Amino acid sequence: MSLAIIDAREWQNTFDLETGQPQTSESPAADMAARVLSRHPYPGDVDEKANQWVTGTALELIDRYDPDLVCVSYVQQFFADRHFRYARKERERLFASAMEEAERFIEKSGFTPVIVGTGDMIPLKGEMDLSGLDGLAVSSNWSARYCGIHAPSRHDMAFLDSLDTLERIVSRDQWIQMFATAQHDLEIHQDTNLMPDFLLAARQGHAFKTMGTTLRKPVHIPAKNFLVPVFSPLGRVDDLRDIKPLIRSRLPDHKIALILVEGVGERFFPASRFMCQNGVDWFCNEPGDAFYLTVSTGKHQPFAYPAGYRFFDKDADAIKFPFSGYMDTIPEHTLAQDFPGKSIAVGNRSMFMHMVFGVDISIECFARNLFNQGCMAVVHREDK
Repeated sequence: MSLAIIDAREWQNTFDLETGQPQTSESPAADMAARVLSRHPYPGDVDEKANQWVTGTALELIDRYDPDLVCVSYVQQFFADRHFRYARKERERLFASAMEEAERFIEKSGFTPVIVGTGDMIPLKGEMDLSGLDGLAVSSNWSARYCGIHAPSRHDMAFLDSLDTLERIVSRDQWIQMFATAQHDLEIHQDTNLMPDFLLAARQGHAFKTMGTTLRKPVHIPAKNFLVPVFSPLGRVDDLRDIKPLIRSRLPDHKIALILVEGVGERFFPASRFMCQNGVDWFCNEPGDAFYLTVSTGKHQPFAYPAGYRFFDKDADAIKFPFSGYMDTIPEHTLAQDFPGKSIAVGNRSMFMHMVFGVDISIECFARNLFNQGCMAVVHREDK
């Protein structure tokens, strides 16, 4: 049983992660995680101290748990740049500051780093409002490039064909087949009937507006980052899927930190960086679940929680993991899931850290759509 400990500064309680029911625990690991939570209140997604919170929380967890593998994410600069307008020099300072914070963590922890950037952000050129279609358009708050279309009418398809801001319209079968050809052991855990009939891909700089997008209009969005920067003294890899085997092969003789810095492109990385393939053919991963899961599992994961998925049509009585957003199963084959040593994760990308890496203990912000509701620790393993 995995435990979730939620800390809202003046209120802290423990729950069963899967059911969401209150739970009591005398586990030393849970007690330790709860104490760390209480000492590190989260500043907020766009507060500049949010990345410092990641470093400070991770360092204390390292000191108390002595892990061999650490996964951290620095995301404040992504949230800030996406939703607020900064002068060019200030934007550059935000991205450089994120890398400096990652370097500070490396220096203080002594861990051997594998740093992965999700690629550049670019100005939003325009939004495509699809809320008036006869069919259903589904996009998420955090996706800019992709949108799913369900049961479109002939009028809908004619309208979509007329948009010069669309790069392509791809059927569900074409989308699946493209990845099945690229990866013969492709796994699709979700109900394909809830996947969109068609996937739309926007031209660079354009985004979608649908009934499901409730956040403020973005200022910057991810570029088409088919190549993303990676830095590590452990060796060079050419594809995101190669990061997991690189780390696992070197863990017997290194303490390793996998560090993700969102929204950060090549020019902010050290000179010895290298560029890594991110996606297949016309599809590249945006910052989010598919990107994290591809890194963590060593496999393409566009269908773990696919763009345009009607997750709201799932059987409400069967939904599990209420603190994990739309994720309702713990992903398999993740980086630390079957690792015999100790492992932790800390990050300010809410809902991802406790689900995508398979670590023993994780701490993350408990934020929803930039609203700060405190912090959450998850204890998956209490026996190490």
